[in-house]
Amino acid sequence: MIEPVLKDDHFLTDVRFANVSDDHFRLWWLGQSGFLVQWHGQHLLLDPYLSDSLTVKYANSDQPHIRMTARVVDPGRLNFITAVSSSHAHTDHLDPGTLKPLLRASPQLVLVIPEANRKLVAERLNVPAAMPVGLNDGQSITVGAFRFTGVSSAHERLEYDAAGNSRFLGYIVQLGEWTIYHSGDTILYDGMAAKLRPFAVDIAMLPINGRAPGRGVPGNLDGGEAAWLGREIGARTVIPCHWDMFTFNTARVQEFIEAARRVGQRSDVLRCGQRWESRSLGSPR
Repeated sequence: MIEPVLKDDHFLTDVRFANVSDDHFRLWWLGQSGFLVQWHGQHLLLDPYLSDSLTVKYANSDQPHIRMTARVVDPGRLNFITAVSSSHAHTDHLDPGTLKPLLRASPQLVLVIPEANRKLVAERLNVPAAMPVGLNDGQSITVGAFRFTGVSSAHERLEYDAAGNSRFLGYIVQLGEWTIYHSGDTILYDGMAAKLRPFAVDIAMLPINGRAPGRGVPGNLDGGEAAWLGREIGARTVIPCHWDMFTFNTARVQEFIEAARRVGQRSDVLRCGQRWESRSLGSPR
């Protein structure tokens, strides 16, 4: 089992002491596609998976989800969260084992979801249907210090509900003069880079586990595609995610590192539980 750089009390202490109001923000990789973002005393969770829901669910199946990396923190201890996002309905991105205790700990938080998933989210989390904030491609909302804009993702294709709402969303999140892009699960699709380029993304968090039909699950960008997309949208750095969580659905991060080097794309590879600071990029654009 891979141990996080920081976990439990040590992780929470690091979050607390890093919490200063300056011109920079901080983030921590929580494993899989999960991140904690800290900006001006407020905290955003992106697609957190902080339970063993999938390991338990598939324990006696032909598709066991064997966890590779230990959990960073009990979500029930995160009582300071301003907003949490879910990019789509798969359990590692919309996990009741994470979100139910999180909602009890931080009842003030705002849950941002694809509008297409509203009914499913309400049922899975046992919350009123009106409670989440739903977005579609191109729609924006401000929650505290964070401005979200939905951008369609393709997992492995673009999908819409009967009203034309995207079932899979990435999120552009603006924090003052900084801009981050969290794609959720996605592959490349026509027009994707052109859609993202105008946002002048500073940090792109992109999956690198790729696609393999034998896994029996929809796939994602591989390392080369993530590096290419980062360069095409002008991201100042790419932080890879969606690796080293489950044995059947991971990737060699070195392949991403080498691909990024080949195309001249900066990358910052984090270990689970590790802090990253925007000051490493200097000033905002």
